[in-house]
Amino acid sequence: MDAATFFATRRTVRMPSGSIGYVERGNGPVALFVHGVLLNGYLWRHQLDALSDVRRCIAVDLLAHGHTDAADGQDVSVTANAHMLAQFLDALGIDQVDLVSNDSGGGICQIFAALYPQRLRSLALTNCDAHDNWPPEAFAPFVAMVAAGGLPGTINAMVGDKSVYRDALAPAYERPQDVSDATIDAYLQPFATSPRRLAQLEAFVNAFDCQHTLAIEDGLRRLQAPTLIAWGTDDVYFPVEWSHWLQKTIPGTTRRVEFEGARIFFPEERAADFNRELRAHFAATLDAAPRARDNATA
Repeated sequence: MDAATFFATRRTVRMPSGSIGYVERGNGPVALFVHGVLLNGYLWRHQLDALSDVRRCIAVDLLAHGHTDAADGQDVSVTANAHMLAQFLDALGIDQVDLVSNDSGGGICQIFAALYPQRLRSLALTNCDAHDNWPPEAFAPFVAMVAAGGLPGTINAMVGDKSVYRDALAPAYERPQDVSDATIDAYLQPFATSPRRLAQLEAFVNAFDCQHTLAIEDGLRRLQAPTLIAWGTDDVYFPVEWSHWLQKTIPGTTRRVEFEGARIFFPEERAADFNRELRAHFAATLDAAPRARDNATA
């Protein structure tokens, strides 16, 4: 699915935190897909395409990203984004979701899960920030560059010469040379064409701090929602050890799976394999729900 097709059905919903952009496909129980830094809902195009027969799949653009416009003065930190997701579900009249996440979006979803456990039908975490690994040491140069005011020049350089993007994000892709110009534009043009959104992205990165995830660790340790942990093993930012930490920390973990040699953005690069895992995870979650209700009333 190309970007024009994906965004042709883009919608917005106005909330206290801003005008939130999203794309949805399908019907049935809702699955909410949450991307990470620099990207937007387009990351999940293959999941929306493949899983809309079993879920109403919604890919949301986080505050400071994509086609979301945060309100004036709105906090755009990761914890604020977790609260925004709850507002977003309220605005759409959605009680519970299967939550699927990647990269810094995974950290945001851990915060959401700890603060709003009643809103989860299930959780799926892929390579992401966790505990005191936020920001990861390997990402520190990017964070320092943003703090020094270099983000506008970096975004313009990436848009003007796509090889700059491919080189800078090479650790996040198995095959950075295969990332198309159109995909890069889908991610970066919202920043390049909006100084306001670029400033919001700057604020988002400047607010990176592991205190956000350390503060909700107790909530994670009580989380009973069925949880899939899917991890690429060739990741300089989020080594596979963090998938083991999450498995041990979240008592609801039902499966941990590794994608050998995959990197952060494997939902794009290994979509078919990941979609099989998600489909099985969704099916098992629905199968478990009647049993849980029966046990609760026994």
